[in-house]
Amino acid sequence: MKYSFIIPVYNRPDEVDELLESLCHQTLSDFEVVIVEDGSSVPCKAVVQQYETRLRVRYFSKPNSGPGQTRNYGVERAEGAYVLILDSDVVVPPTYLEAVEAELQANPCDAFGGPDRAHPSFSPTQKAINYAMTSFFTTGGIRGGRKKMDKFYPRSFNMGVRTTVYRALHGFSDMRFGEDIDFSTRVFKGGYACRLFPEAWVWHKRRTDFRKFFKQVHNSGIARIHLTKRHPGTLKLVHLLPAVFTLGCIVCLMGSLVCLWALLPLVAFALLVGIDATMAERSWNVGWRAIVASYVQLIGYGTGFLWASWRRYVLRSGEFKAFEENFYD
Repeated sequence: MKYSFIIPVYNRPDEVDELLESLCHQTLSDFEVVIVEDGSSVPCKAVVQQYETRLRVRYFSKPNSGPGQTRNYGVERAEGAYVLILDSDVVVPPTYLEAVEAELQANPCDAFGGPDRAHPSFSPTQKAINYAMTSFFTTGGIRGGRKKMDKFYPRSFNMGVRTTVYRALHGFSDMRFGEDIDFSTRVFKGGYACRLFPEAWVWHKRRTDFRKFFKQVHNSGIARIHLTKRHPGTLKLVHLLPAVFTLGCIVCLMGSLVCLWALLPLVAFALLVGIDATMAERSWNVGWRAIVASYVQLIGYGTGFLWASWRRYVLRSGEFKAFEENFYD
């Protein structure tokens, strides 16, 4: 068998149903699906059983330990030559596996990843969050396209790894957030070949409201500092931009107490994002939400980055977590 899909799940039976249904329509069939329930209170076992006659699918359940360790659990039981890591909140197009196979046939590599898109059926808020995570005007422009990069760091919502390489690297670390970037960094440090597969994309639902989205990006900002401490030299200029943006917002707001013109940069950014998102999605309903999502994305990440910088570099504390108890929310 060539491919094993590894899918960690926590309280998402409906989304697992959608994902498994999409896997039933793959144009290639040389794969298995390994579902690992991560201590869910609302399990998806009954949903998985409905697909046992349509897919080569296996179901496992274990105590909660977070998605990284849950993926490791699944890979330990995988039979494929490559493991394909997906989040449970994605849906794959019929040609997903065909695109992966074509890329590997043309130019084999040890690890790879693909972009994500918003499905037309997604809610306006989901589309707005997708815009914020992929837009050139935030920090997400490198996540979704064909742009050639010296290094592409696969993310765990859509990642593939040669099974022998995954096991040689001992899988994901015990980081609760940023564990996929930590793993991708170790792929490069190990001398393995890794690249972007532009056509191996997925529809990714992401977070469903701005509160949950803030938690996600705030933890991502914290994780960036933890990653920098673990892997010195990996901090790039783009990682600093949300923190600079956050400090700039504070300066503008303070300045507005003296002169309202100080709010002009914030208004200009909002208009730029709103117009661009409205044109991209052909919906003002998405456009105004994209303004909120972009501010949440940049400020959430920026505050996490600044808070972690203070604690790790000034207070000299060890790794810490913010919204760990709500990781999957």
